Amino acid sequence: MKNSSKLVIDTNILVAATRNRDGPSFALLQLIRFGLVTMCCSPALFLEYEDVLKRENQLMASGLSASDIDAILSELAGIIEPVSTHYQWRPQLRDPSDEMVLEAAANAQAHAIVTYNLRDFGPAKLFGIPVLNPEQTFQHFGLSVTRKPIP
Repeated sequence: MKNSSKLVIDTNILVAATRNRDGPSFALLQLIRFGLVTMCCSPALFLEYEDVLKRENQLMASGLSASDIDAILSELAGIIEPVSTHYQWRPQLRDPSDEMVLEAAANAQAHAIVTYNLRDFGPAKLFGIPVLNPEQTFQHFGLSVTRKPIP
């Protein structure tokens, strides 16, 4: 059964997921992959995913190749809910590179932003968007992790 939770995923979650297949970030991406939650993403944010995941230091840390990253991004592109950024509210955040995450979440009317960078997303509260790390996301939305592949 599909959960109606709409999430915007910060790049640091994808980085963590590619580095640790046993961690909560990877588990969250698996739930997205199997349609149990919806991942919302703008074109600008998706391009950031690609840029960061294909950096040499990231490839070395994850043990993945650029073609592995292409395959991951291709699968994500097929399952995300695309977000058009009709409104921009810049500047809202301390880190300008985080602005596109907040804009995607606001334009998507997302139920949460998922990030390990909780402090920098404080202004998201003004938009009524919770900012959660992966563990909090599981708890907040009553999600559970399964180690068995979902058919």
